[in-house]
Parts: sequence; C-alpha cells; structure tokens
Amino acid sequence: MTEWRKSSYSPNGTDCVEIGRGVGVRDSKAPASRIALGTAAWSAFLAATKADKLAR
Repeated sequence: MTEWRKSSYSPNGTDCVEIGRGVGVRDSKAPASRIALGTAAWSAFLAATKADKLAR
C-alpha cells in the first residue's frame, strides 16, 4: 500500500496534489486516478516548480 502525502502549502488540506513515493501524483479530490512519474520526470517537475517555470 502506498502512503500518499499532501502538500503542506494546501490552504485547507483538500484542494491539493498528493505524492506517493515511487508511484506518482494524484489530485486529492480524485484519488482513484494518478499520474505515474519516473525519477527523471519527478526531478524535472521539482526543478521547474522551484524555478517558477510552470504555466499558471
């Protein structure tokens, strides 16, 4: 069973993205669906987030 973690930046704990180690990401409102991410993709996502390079 995967342990999912919610972002500490979520304003109310319900509208957020959750991460599962070695599994991927999912929307907290739709936990049955998820996006699988490999190590390289996850690293690229984090780098883009930290550099504020994601579309808004």
